[in-house]
Amino acid sequence: MSETLTALVPVYGLWLIAIVTFLGCLAVPIPSSLLMIAGGAFAASGDISLLALFLSAFAGAIAGDQAGFALGRKGPIVLSRFKTTKGQRKILFDRAQDLSAKWGGIGVFLSRWLLSPLGPYVSFIAGATGMSWTIFSLYGTAGELIWVGIYTGLGFVFSNQVEMVADIAANVSGFLAAATLAILLGRLALRGSHKSDQVH
Repeated sequence: MSETLTALVPVYGLWLIAIVTFLGCLAVPIPSSLLMIAGGAFAASGDISLLALFLSAFAGAIAGDQAGFALGRKGPIVLSRFKTTKGQRKILFDRAQDLSAKWGGIGVFLSRWLLSPLGPYVSFIAGATGMSWTIFSLYGTAGELIWVGIYTGLGFVFSNQVEMVADIAANVSGFLAAATLAILLGRLALRGSHKSDQVH
């Protein structure tokens, strides 16, 4: 699937990038980060404009975030579907709930780029739990600027080594996400132990 989509970039270009990032922000299992890296490589070779690539990916990501937030406004209907799912989606949803509950707008920001697998679920949860649209949009936009900038930039700078960069980016983002979650859980555990000590 990834190779097929990558091959379509020079054919359908910016529209494909926008659609893929939009769908990726709605939890559709599609390699949006890889497509942005490939788009960056094509921009480096002069096939497409780097600025146009960035704006297309950014617009798709923002539209996807806003659609997820709007769906979340339906509240129990959306959340109940994810609560009854199993496997990886259930794990991601549970982690997104924890992130949203503890960090609010900062959680939205981190889930756009550092903890990007949680991003779509955080959008749904933010809408369902009544987070301010302004707060969601400000933090989401800031996070998407980083996410789109990182991946299109990597593809542009390392255009001759796209596959290697994609592998490294996936491994690094996975490591950073795991490390960040470990730190957050550690801080929560410490807070819990301090509160229990105070009660005793």
